[in-house]
Amino acid sequence: MNQQEQRTVVVNRDVAARRVPAGTPATIPKNSFVNLRQALGGTFTVTWNGNMLRIDGTDADAIGQQPLELTFDPPEADGSVRMSDVERTLDTIFDPEIPVSIQSLGLVYGVDVLRRDDKNVVQVRMTLTAPTCGMGPVLVSDVEYRLARVPNVDAVEVALVFDPPWSRDMISEEAQVELGIF
Repeated sequence: MNQQEQRTVVVNRDVAARRVPAGTPATIPKNSFVNLRQALGGTFTVTWNGNMLRIDGTDADAIGQQPLELTFDPPEADGSVRMSDVERTLDTIFDPEIPVSIQSLGLVYGVDVLRRDDKNVVQVRMTLTAPTCGMGPVLVSDVEYRLARVPNVDAVEVALVFDPPWSRDMISEEAQVELGIF
């Protein structure tokens, strides 16, 4: 879908979504009509029943789009989480308004995998391009939703931090070239 193209589609199965800008979960029922507003950064923005919602790219088949396929090697036999799976998954998550991954934008400050109460908890420390960014809760929910798909991940905790403040200097050289700001 061209990001400028807008059209009405019928949802072909119940699909998880998140409200914009709050990031709260919602479910759009099968056979609902939604207005497809935007395809950007691996997610789809739709309007349904007067609400703006985001559908993750991994669920794009529900609205007749090509789904994002997250592929992983077989899970570790010891039940641990591979950091490489976490990092690859984070690289599939894009800023809601800039078509660049949150990793390449330098928004991810740190990731830890902890074992707590016999569960694998992925903790992400990240920031936003601006502290007042209204899409922060949506971006946090994108991170939680995608990382929950990584093998052996039981819980995801995201902490928004603003120290150090984000700056353009944190963008990878590759992303700077892609954005035309190098």
